[in-house]
Parts: sequence; C-alpha cells; structure tokens
Amino acid sequence: MSEVYNSRARADFSRARLKSFIHQVMSRLSGQRTTLLSYDEIKEKLHIGGPIYRGVKTIKLEQIAGSLNRYHEFDSAFLPKEDQLSNRWQSVDRAFYQDVHLPPVVLYKVGEVYFVVDGHHRVSVAREQGQVFIEAEIRECHTRVNITADVKTEDLEILGSKVNFLERTKLDELLPDANIFLTIPDGFERMLAHIAVHKYFMGLDLKRDITDEEAVVHWYEIVYLPIIQVIRESNILKEFPGKSEGDLYLWTLDHQRYIAEEEGQPLQPPEQAARTFIEEKE
Repeated sequence: MSEVYNSRARADFSRARLKSFIHQVMSRLSGQRTTLLSYDEIKEKLHIGGPIYRGVKTIKLEQIAGSLNRYHEFDSAFLPKEDQLSNRWQSVDRAFYQDVHLPPVVLYKVGEVYFVVDGHHRVSVAREQGQVFIEAEIRECHTRVNITADVKTEDLEILGSKVNFLERTKLDELLPDANIFLTIPDGFERMLAHIAVHKYFMGLDLKRDITDEEAVVHWYEIVYLPIIQVIRESNILKEFPGKSEGDLYLWTLDHQRYIAEEEGQPLQPPEQAARTFIEEKE
C-alpha cells in the first residue's frame, strides 16, 4: 500500500510542477504577477506592526497569498517552482492519502491576506488536493490600510503612499469614517500639499496659528467632502471605470487651477469647481 501512496505522491508532484511551469509561461505572455507576496516587502511599504497571537482558526486557502521567506519557491497558486521541493512535498502529500493529521500551519495576517511562516508544503498540497479550508495558527499584524489577496505590485506603491499620508495627517484617527481611495500614484503626496496650502490660508483668515490636526479636519470637511458629495450626486464616477472618488477630487482641483491660471478667473469654491468639472465632462 505504501508504494501506491508513493506513486500517487510522485504523480501529484509532477502534475503540480507542470502547472507551475504553465503559470510561468502565461505570466510572461500576459504580464500578470504569478509570484507570492513578500512579507518583508509588505512590512517595509505599509509599516505594519505586531504580530499579535490570535489562536488557531480555520481559514480559506485562497486568502493565503504570501510568504515570510519562501515566496520565491512557490507561485501565486502555491504550486512548487523547484524540483528540490519534491521530497518534502511528496511526504506531505502521502500524509494526505494516509489521513495523517498534521499540525496547523503558522500564518501572519495582514489586512485580509495571510502570509505563511511555517507550512508552505502543507498549503501547497492542500490547494492541489482541492481543499478549501486549512487549520492555522494566526498572528495578526497591525496595518493602517487594508489589503486583499489580489493586491498588485503597483497597488502597494499607492498603499505605501497612503500609509505615509495617514501617519502624517492622522486622518484615520481624527475622522475614523473617512477613507480615501486613489489609483493615481502621486495622489496622496498631492493631497498633503493641498492640506499644507489650506492650513496656510486658514491661518491668514483666522489670524492665528493653526494646528496640523485642525487643518486636516477642516480640509476634509470644507474642501474634500463637498467635492465628493457633488461627485456622488452626479453619478459621474460610472463614466470613469477603475477610478475612484479621490481620483476625481484631484482632477477637479487640477481643472480648477487650470481655469484660474489659463482663463484668469478666481478660484471657484469646492462645490462649484466640482460642478464645472462635471459639466465639461458630460
């Protein structure tokens, strides 16, 4: 019977390696990522904290999209990319056929994504065998932004900028319901500039020093939110697939500045600037 299990495990590994090869070829042709997320890269870009022990839980395998230190050995579907993984992979696969209970895998949780700390082969075999769930020991890492298993490399750059924006403005602490989404790479840096200018003119208007926190809240409520409300009322976002309300906010202010500079008109109030932008796009 053991030889039957060995034969099945060898066949399973060969099939998994072939799938991995096909994934790599398709990746070259399509330009889509087939690599696992690197925990170290996520940690560096998103300034995550922790980890905090959360106990043993049953999670969906599809939520596991990264690795602590072996992201180069498995692809994004957790298929083995190297023949040298054969012995350990087949050993775990044989345990599956023999119904041997293996210990929970160890994962870090960041947002809605899990990174494997220990148990890469168990995750790989479980996915290849069609399992949907796996038992895992979870350690959760704090992050100011949420990420999901389908996050892309270009998304990480923008999310990293968002983390920097939140660390400098504390918007998520001052207004917990405020959540700005952008797809424009330098968008959050531009918003920081908007807040700095807003703070300057607040000081002139009120004839006193303005705190950073006061400027952030006032900018959000007096400049950002009125534009967003006009965008929502107009339903114009449907004309810009893949873009966000925050993107249209930036385009509105770009348009406002263009009108002021090129046509010699005074700067419009935020709501009017948004309506002018929308009227010209319709």
